[in-house]
Amino acid sequence: MRRAGSGWALAAAAALGLAGPALAQDGRPVFLSPILTLDQDRLFQDSKAGQAIEQALEAEAAALAAENRRIESELVAEERALTEQRATVPPDQFRPLAEAFDSKVETIRATQERKARELTQRREEDRQDFFRKALPVLAEIVRDRGAVAVLAREAVILSAGQVDITADAIALLDERVVIDPDGEAVPDAAEGAPADPPEPSSLGPAAPEGTGQSGD
Repeated sequence: MRRAGSGWALAAAAALGLAGPALAQDGRPVFLSPILTLDQDRLFQDSKAGQAIEQALEAEAAALAAENRRIESELVAEERALTEQRATVPPDQFRPLAEAFDSKVETIRATQERKARELTQRREEDRQDFFRKALPVLAEIVRDRGAVAVLAREAVILSAGQVDITADAIALLDERVVIDPDGEAVPDAAEGAPADPPEPSSLGPAAPEGTGQSGD
């Protein structure tokens, strides 16, 4: 798979020989290339929508950590009280109490671990959802530049800086995407969506190798 990604990187570099400068409507030079690159991590981290998603997830993680600390403190106090009882309660009566406490601890541990796994899974799902919502913006840039594919920047060995669309994508995404009261990134479908967007496999947050394969 790494070899396939490298092949695409070389193909992208070779394609630059066919690229050339053009003028935008405002007279600003625009570098045209059939191959564009995108820093997906930067798009997520530096866009307002991505930051809102990350802040919401961080708040959930902080709340879970605070809950874990509270539960731990309560269990420590309960264990201490149970230990004090051991000196006065007959063994046959103390054993069920100790077993019940152990069972309670295991249940709580399993519950909190499940919450942590769900938060991790939601983080990945929210990131994937972010890139799905960003797809119309990326498709618009591809259309405007007359390109045919976007490669993950880390998959490209060598390219001209002008083919990187990360900054433009962030700026346009901040215009096209609004944040609802719950902090969810919602695309503004009223503007910016191209009539015939490229296939999602060409622009989605796939691994470098997958991105290369989609361009075949």
